Amino acid sequence: MVKIVGIAGSLRDNSYSVLALQQATNRIKALGAEAEIIDLKEMKLPFCDGGDDYPDYPDVEVMRAKVKAADGLILATPEYHGSVSGVIKNALDLMSFEHLSGKVAGVISVLGGQSNSNALNDLRIIIRWVHGWVIPEQISVGQAWQAFDNEGKLKDEKLSQRFDSFAQSLVENTAKLRG
Repeated sequence: MVKIVGIAGSLRDNSYSVLALQQATNRIKALGAEAEIIDLKEMKLPFCDGGDDYPDYPDVEVMRAKVKAADGLILATPEYHGSVSGVIKNALDLMSFEHLSGKVAGVISVLGGQSNSNALNDLRIIIRWVHGWVIPEQISVGQAWQAFDNEGKLKDEKLSQRFDSFAQSLVENTAKLRG
């Protein structure tokens, strides 16, 4: 069984990025894989200063250990100013090749406006740089304020099907690449 860890790059209450991540992890669990969300909002993390040791921040080691133990990742970010959030970038910067290399990743972006691929492309570059593998399927949730109902479920059937395909690809490719 593959183990997938999800990280949302949003600290906002009622975050659409978190809702999207929950949609993906629910589908991954339905496929028989193990899935866990690392909630950065509940963690005390420093700004990355380029160092390796953060003794005053034990959550750095908690996050690193969970990611290192995972076979794959889901990275979900709001798109801010045409790129990833500082929250997810900082979390990734606090990790190194030791934690991220060889991981299979799926990427999701959430926007208030129209869907585009800026944040998704930036996440692809980041993961490729640390020698990870990003699946071809990706999700961009445009006009996120309209995408979810009051229970956090997707309103659009086509978007829901994309989440199904995304989860299927992430689980299958993680199993193949992690062997």
